[in-house]
Amino acid sequence: MILSIESSCDDSSIAITEIATKKVLYHKKISQEAEHSCYGGVVPELASRLHAVTLPKILEETKPYFERLKAVAVTNQPGLGVTLLEGIAMAKTLASLQKIPLISVHHLKGHIYSLFIEKETTLPLLVLLISGGHTQVIRVESFERMEILATSIDDSVGESFDKVAKMMGLGYPGGPLIEELALKGDEDRFDLPVPLRNSKLIAFSLSGLKNAVRLEVEKLGGAEGMSEQDRCDLSASFQKAVKLHLLQKSKKIFKSERIKDFAIVGGASANKYIRGAYEELCNEFGKTLHVAPLQYCSDNAAMIGRYALEAYEKKAFIDPYEIDIVVTKKQQAGMLL
Repeated sequence: MILSIESSCDDSSIAITEIATKKVLYHKKISQEAEHSCYGGVVPELASRLHAVTLPKILEETKPYFERLKAVAVTNQPGLGVTLLEGIAMAKTLASLQKIPLISVHHLKGHIYSLFIEKETTLPLLVLLISGGHTQVIRVESFERMEILATSIDDSVGESFDKVAKMMGLGYPGGPLIEELALKGDEDRFDLPVPLRNSKLIAFSLSGLKNAVRLEVEKLGGAEGMSEQDRCDLSASFQKAVKLHLLQKSKKIFKSERIKDFAIVGGASANKYIRGAYEELCNEFGKTLHVAPLQYCSDNAAMIGRYALEAYEKKAFIDPYEIDIVVTKKQQAGMLL
């Protein structure tokens, strides 16, 4: 079995995955949403302290599996440095004490491998990753080869949902709150701009749209002056503009990429409105849509463990004393590997 740890942001999570069957035998995640909600976003130092408390509690429950552990896997990039270090410290200790290999996992690759939990998905694959920190389209050719085709030049989808929710006084995390309000709203009431609509650039940008929402909130008297229907209509209009932006840039990629399988991963991929739009787009272009189970869309250790299975087979281990938070030149240039 492989024990995997995820602490890249505000979710403390540990999983146990069986190597032979690839089944998740144990998975637990403790969210910090309540603790960060009053701040309208994640406070790194608070998140780190909470990981230091919750990760050992979860680990205690996994002790019955210790005798059968063959490796420990942990997220080491990207994420909040102070929270990543909590998971890395635990993983280094476990690997050293148990005398088993350590596997470092790129968080975004973990999201991609969430598609493989409890089912098989074939490669190559085009992937739209939309999360709290990233908006990217990635061509996944194999375990060794993943290339970023398009990325955000400013705010990610998840970050934009959080910030817009904060503007309207909704709380944190913003994604589920806005999605729920949008169900009762008129998405055509506010004429919000679709980012980069007239640009040939294949990239994502949501800062301008976010600012347009801010101006509408001010016109309505701020968060305190908005009615419930105002919030519903503005949520629906914002969500529509995000959808149109994602679809417009995805269409450009679909026209040049022959890969028939397309997937959406990351925390924001749980948005059913966006999923529905991509189902229609994939039907239009003759592509097959893949999505991860809802419980594995947001940050979790099961996806880290699923990636680690592939790494274990290839003996992609790292010295416990050398693991660190890293950013390589290849990643900066648009390569995941």
